[in-house]
Amino acid sequence: MERNQNRNHNQLRDISIEPNVNIHAEGSVLVTFGNTKVICNASLENNVPRWMKNSDKGWVTGEYGMLPRSTNERMSREAARGKQSGRTQEIQRLIGRSLRQAVNLKYLKGKTINVDCDVIQADGGTRTAAITGGCVAMFLAIKNHHDDQRAINAFVAAVSLGIKDNKILLDLDYDEDSSADTDLNIVMNESDELIEIQGTAEDAPFSKTELSDMLNIGSSAIAEIIKKQKACIE
Repeated sequence: MERNQNRNHNQLRDISIEPNVNIHAEGSVLVTFGNTKVICNASLENNVPRWMKNSDKGWVTGEYGMLPRSTNERMSREAARGKQSGRTQEIQRLIGRSLRQAVNLKYLKGKTINVDCDVIQADGGTRTAAITGGCVAMFLAIKNHHDDQRAINAFVAAVSLGIKDNKILLDLDYDEDSSADTDLNIVMNESDELIEIQGTAEDAPFSKTELSDMLNIGSSAIAEIIKKQKACIE
C-alpha cells in the first residue's frame, strides 16, 4: 500500500523536538511528529500530593488536552463541558505512568513535576508525541532547576504502530489510524525495555508473530527517537 509522503512501512514521520519554547516553564518543548504538534511544559513544585506527605519520594504527574482547533472541526473545551472525557483521563494516566519510569523519584523528594501536554495540531499519535516531548521537558526542568541530577534515570519515548491491509505500519497518521485493523502504542526506555503496550484489534485479531514484528519495528524506531531526545538535551 502507498502511504502519505510515500513513507516506507517502517519509516517514522519527520520528528523535531524544539526546546525552551516557553520562557515561564522550568522545562518546555514543542514536539512534532509529522503534522502532529504538542507543546509540553514541565513545572517543578516544592510540594507533593497529600497522600505522599510522609514519603521519602517525589512525584511526577501528567496532564493532557487538545485545543479547540487542533482537529478538522472545532471541539469545545473540556472545561466548558465541566468534565474531562474518558479518553483524556486514560491518556493522562499513560503519560504519568510512562514519565515516572524516566526518573528516580527518591531524588525528587518533596517535589512534584507536573508535565502539561497540550495538542495544538492533531494528526495521529498525540499520546506518543506527548510522552516523547514530555520526557525532554521534564529532563530540562531537572537539569536547569533541580540540585540532584541523579533524579534523571533513563530516556523514555513512545511510538504508534498498526496493521492495515495485512501490512505493519509505523507511526500512523490520522487517516491510517482511523482505518487500521490493529492499533498499537508502545512505550520503551533507552535500555530497550518495555514500559507499556496498548494494543487493540479494531477490525480483526492479530497474531503473536505480528505482535512480535510490531515490537521489533517499534523498538528500532524508539531507539531513533531517543537519539533525538538526547541531542535536544545536550
